Amino acid sequence: MRLVVQRVTSGSVTWDEAQEKRSATIGLGFVLLVGAGSDDDDATIRRLADKVIDLRVFADDAGRMNLSLVDVGGAALIVSQFTLFADMSRGRRPSLLGAGDPKRAEDLYLAFVQRFRERGIDTKTGSFGAVMTVGIENDGPVTLVLSSDDWPTRV
Repeated sequence: MRLVVQRVTSGSVTWDEAQEKRSATIGLGFVLLVGAGSDDDDATIRRLADKVIDLRVFADDAGRMNLSLVDVGGAALIVSQFTLFADMSRGRRPSLLGAGDPKRAEDLYLAFVQRFRERGIDTKTGSFGAVMTVGIENDGPVTLVLSSDDWPTRV
């Protein structure tokens, strides 16, 4: 699993579904771009979800990054993004063969979302597999990248 975690003052996602415009928005919290790989399983999902929920990257009264999403009562906007598995080691067109099987990836994505909800986080989502527009008002900016596998990014 690969994640891009952005601390935000607000975030939104919009998409079309059955010829109807849909959207989801949050205030203070995290916008997460989430890609599931072929080797991911429920244990991976739980470990990474808990890691993100407990990240201490929000400012305390002294201005230090010392508080978690739970501590600040923040929300999560979780958006599927299979392109996090793009391989750019050859040529100019990304290879997406490393992304998980779409049905399995959707199940893992939904399990990841469910873990946030189980932990009491106000959680919104986009629509798996849809073409979406994501709005991110990054706070800090604070952007973190997490991966459960080796993530070669050298091109």
